[in-house]
Amino acid sequence: MDVPTLLSVPNVSEGRDQEVIAAVADAFTGEPRVRLLDVHTDADHHRSVFSLAAPAGVLARALLAGARAALEWIDVITRASGAAAEIGQHPYVGALDVAPVVYLDPRDRGAACAEALVLAELIGEQLEVPVFLYGELTGDEHTPARTRAELRRGGVLGLAERMSANAHPLRPDFGPQRLHRRAGATMIAARPPLVAFNLQLAAPATLADARAIAALVREGGSHGLPGVRAIGVSLGGDVAQVSMNIERPFDVSLAMVIEAVGAHATVASAELVGLAPAVALDGFPQDLAMPGFDPARHLIENALGS
Repeated sequence: MDVPTLLSVPNVSEGRDQEVIAAVADAFTGEPRVRLLDVHTDADHHRSVFSLAAPAGVLARALLAGARAALEWIDVITRASGAAAEIGQHPYVGALDVAPVVYLDPRDRGAACAEALVLAELIGEQLEVPVFLYGELTGDEHTPARTRAELRRGGVLGLAERMSANAHPLRPDFGPQRLHRRAGATMIAARPPLVAFNLQLAAPATLADARAIAALVREGGSHGLPGVRAIGVSLGGDVAQVSMNIERPFDVSLAMVIEAVGAHATVASAELVGLAPAVALDGFPQDLAMPGFDPARHLIENALGS
């Protein structure tokens, strides 16, 4: 029986210190059968997104090693009480903030779920970091699936408050009932590919404009697109950005997202974070700049050689 290749897109809460980013990358790739397909770092979001591929049974060990390195290098608890510029634009709950296991073929969903659960148990037991499952690993016919957004609400300090509440405390699925003193918590899921995608708005758009547009185009907004999660942020203090996750890229193309945002403000440029399935780029406007994009590296099919 063939062992499926799975992907993972671990997000680490460090986007500025290159020594730390390199150390975490080395830890992720310590296993010989792990391929590092891409690293996307962002100083404003204070975040690095790693794209990994490995066989089932290998990937969880690689992610555990990266989680251990993130724990050793990154202190999100101290950072959370610092200045806003130190915290960064993107909400987070941990040093290894999120580690989804991604399946490309629906037939590999079971393998991805199993790998994610193994990883969650390893991080909870060996690193003593609380782990919260979300997405397909949660919910049932009576309870909706847990989302990243609800776990990240209020950041790491907000999560700490909910975990220590006297009434109905939020309990992790694995690990201790308290945040790690440095690494906070980690969120884990199994899912099909999504696309992390940012649009920079042309001046004179402001942070308030970006936030208003994000509320309009995200799922549930008055002009919302299905499976689109969006926030508005400010880059360098003067560039407004709509930062999004496109959770249904086989149904909602990036061109559709650009059109939806462009109905409310002029879009200056685009940014792809990590990899995307080729179909997501269908109809992408040729006149919109997307600096750094390389189809050979950033389309999943090309990166995997398929």
